[in-house]
Amino acid sequence: MSDVKNTIAAGKAILGIEFGSTRIKAVLVDENNAPIASGAHDWENRLENGVWTYTLEDIWTGLQDCYKKLTEDVQQQYGAVIEKLAGIGFSAMMHGYLAFDKEGKLLVPFRTWRNTITQEASEALTEAFQFHIPQRWSIAHLYQAILNGEEHVPNVDFFTTLDGYIHWQLTGEKVLGVGSASGMFPIDPSTKNYYTSMIQKFDELVAPKGYSWKVADLLPKVLVAGDAAGVLTAEGAKLLDPTGTLQAGCPLCPPEGDAGTGMVATNSVKQRTGNVSAGTSVFSMIVLEKELQKYYDEIDMVTTPSGDLVAMAHCNNCTSDLNAWVNIFKEFAESFGMEVDMNKLFGTLYNKALEGDKDCGGLLAYNYFSGEHITGFEEGRPMFVRTPNTRFNLANFMRTHLCTSLGALKVGNDILMKEEKVAVDRITGHGGLFKTKGVGQSILAAALNAPVSVMKTAGEGGAWGIALLASYMVQKDEGEKLEDYLQNKVFGGDEGEKMEPNPEDVAGFDEFIKLYKAGFPIERAAVDCMK
Repeated sequence: MSDVKNTIAAGKAILGIEFGSTRIKAVLVDENNAPIASGAHDWENRLENGVWTYTLEDIWTGLQDCYKKLTEDVQQQYGAVIEKLAGIGFSAMMHGYLAFDKEGKLLVPFRTWRNTITQEASEALTEAFQFHIPQRWSIAHLYQAILNGEEHVPNVDFFTTLDGYIHWQLTGEKVLGVGSASGMFPIDPSTKNYYTSMIQKFDELVAPKGYSWKVADLLPKVLVAGDAAGVLTAEGAKLLDPTGTLQAGCPLCPPEGDAGTGMVATNSVKQRTGNVSAGTSVFSMIVLEKELQKYYDEIDMVTTPSGDLVAMAHCNNCTSDLNAWVNIFKEFAESFGMEVDMNKLFGTLYNKALEGDKDCGGLLAYNYFSGEHITGFEEGRPMFVRTPNTRFNLANFMRTHLCTSLGALKVGNDILMKEEKVAVDRITGHGGLFKTKGVGQSILAAALNAPVSVMKTAGEGGAWGIALLASYMVQKDEGEKLEDYLQNKVFGGDEGEKMEPNPEDVAGFDEFIKLYKAGFPIERAAVDCMK
């Protein structure tokens, strides 16, 4: 306790803050990268004039409250006050659109990653670049504004992401970590900067409009992990801590997106490693050894915070339908007057799935609460289907719903593993799907035919991940790579509890996914008929 208090008093602690979609979280770490205090602020985006947004007031009041809660935690635990810090890092949900004029005035309300209002731009840029540009990417938002003829476009002087905006306000530096930048505009892994050919192509596309700007002048400067990204200004210190207690001058690492901090927090930044985040939605990030042979609409290409190429398969649906069925069993038990322990209920039902047939006995389910881009659905209808002669029992029923929660993810990853022959040595799983020991882990290992590890520290999340990036900038040895720093000085070689794929499970999941794909017309009919 006294050691931690001395670390804080000496200004040697490091702060990471991440803006998630529903929570802003701050984590303070000591010189050994162990979390010593935290703070959080809950917030929600709002739908205004058809656009999902947060106001600037939401951003700053949320940040200040989050930091205040952190200082209160420090005071309560250690009787200490934060006056100086050794480093700070900011992270946020990736993508979106924050556009500013020459005076630094926000031109239109913040358009978040959640918006699906850029389909025309997404398709046009994908065709022009021969590189998949998802709707949520910042360049798609800018180009859609151009196609719409929006009045603000000629006045754009700078556009960035949420983490880039906060960093700019606190340091005066218009920069972005390469991982976050890769969600704004495609990154060339050989230069770790924006693709010059695509920059030129974009300028050619918009040349007839006669704008005074070139797109390269509007984008943030790209930095990689370990680069110095500016220092906390006096104005910035006051923005973060209105009490004036926090001193200016602290170095900041490049701001990063939540995908990058998730990779760091799960020690998944090395080539041939990856991570899967599985909760309400699910996505996988696989660090590649080389570029893919072609682009795929199902796969987003981003980078690690060091600029290595990452293939991302992002799916909108994972555990919502699974949870809904578990709640049906809860309601059934309560109807008999039983008191239900939800952890025990989840554990019992999940483990029951391990007794099921490897191919789920011919049962079929879709967990589509919303549309699923990877499988071509703009809307979803959760459903369960079987034939009269399938092996309908509880074990197969639960296994079906666990497998379908990873169905779309497998479709995306089969492109990487089977068509592109991408090699993976280790996948780290994190999120609610993995809470019941060994179950979600074994299903994911079967889906991806790769070893899956689950770490206790993965629960610390992206705020810890960005704190580690700030720590790396401050503490790294000359020439020390990020993956080596994480492996040797943070995780100490700990790869968590590892599970190899069972060949019979793999074969069974492959059979299930054949039925899953064959059944798409059933899901399509449900979307068309059930309005």
